[in-house]
Amino acid sequence: MKKIALFLLGLAFSALALGQPVKIGMSMPQTGSLGAGGKAELVALRMWVEDVNKKGGLLGRKVELIAYDDQTNPALTPGIYTKLLDVDKVDLLFAPYGTVPTAPIMPLVKQRGLLLMGNFSFQVNHTVKHDMWFNNLPAADAQSWFEGFFEQGQKAGAKTIAFLAADQEFAQNLANGAKELAKKGGLKTVYSQNYPPTTTDFSALIRGIRAAKPDMVFVCSYPNDSVAIVRAANEIGVGPSVKLFGGGMVGLQFTPIMESLGSMLNGIVNYNSYVPGVKYPGIDEFLKRYQQKAAEEKVDPLGFYLPPFGYAMGQMLEQAVSGTNSLEQKKLAEYLHTHTMQTIVGPISYNKDGEWAKSRMLMVQFRGIADKNLDQFRQPGKQVVLYPSAYKTGDAVMPFDKARGK
Repeated sequence: MKKIALFLLGLAFSALALGQPVKIGMSMPQTGSLGAGGKAELVALRMWVEDVNKKGGLLGRKVELIAYDDQTNPALTPGIYTKLLDVDKVDLLFAPYGTVPTAPIMPLVKQRGLLLMGNFSFQVNHTVKHDMWFNNLPAADAQSWFEGFFEQGQKAGAKTIAFLAADQEFAQNLANGAKELAKKGGLKTVYSQNYPPTTTDFSALIRGIRAAKPDMVFVCSYPNDSVAIVRAANEIGVGPSVKLFGGGMVGLQFTPIMESLGSMLNGIVNYNSYVPGVKYPGIDEFLKRYQQKAAEEKVDPLGFYLPPFGYAMGQMLEQAVSGTNSLEQKKLAEYLHTHTMQTIVGPISYNKDGEWAKSRMLMVQFRGIADKNLDQFRQPGKQVVLYPSAYKTGDAVMPFDKARGK
């Protein structure tokens, strides 16, 4: 009788669980310097939730996404994720968008033995070494991220380089990696300057770069900084010696920023995750649906940079749950380590450290950009893919002044 009672009790708990949603928790910058990108990606994540629920959810249970605004403030994310786990009782976690908000939660998820789907972070697991971290960023390290930038400069005979970087974790990680690449390539550093994240006037820094007469200028910046740096470079000029300018500027991928800067973007060579003309299975249909929703919610109207990868993050988790028939964190992590996931941004598999096994970060050059014209960014050719060779659509126009049409 006791065994029957326990069996019936187990059935009751199972039935109760089936009636409860699978809760996925995250913070997402919806305000602050990463807010524009975060709000756009949330639209895509909610699209995935709608789609998976139409198919019956995960393990027969509806999916519920709980997302709090972390304001792009790293001081807030540990408290938010503690609340998600201890108060909201979420089953699974997505990381916030970006390195700065994600880094502070890494010790927490490792301590609790939790799976964390990363979200365009860079090297946040470098020292923590959490074996249940899976970063959705199409580059594994600085070399795979910026190899294309240095390749273009060295093809043009560049011998010297200048570095300009924000004094915060993401930009410093990128800059340090880029400096290693420059050293390996035999480039001499003639200018290197970090600036406080609160900097708004970059005129003195641009003049310093101009005076150093570098062949290449590598910039690591967040969205607000990127806008101010582009404006200062356009107003003052970086000098005729510069062959290549750009590299690691966050924000130049966001449609509102591209539309605002217009022709000032011409000639800049910068990283991106997707541009029109790159073909992935299912991405065109996704973007058509996303752009309809984006118009309603007044977020990034094109959504090329983050939204497809946010949706893909959901697809990967869905495939892991389906493949293991479980929500057990260790089983999901083992599945993600040993399988290739099929997504709207192509197949994704992971290295042991939870980074992409094969990089697909694009290096593109802005060309022929006109002022106040949103629709121009919908077509191929305005962001010419220089690297990698599998997606290449053209060669870099250099020097920088020539590419700008000056």
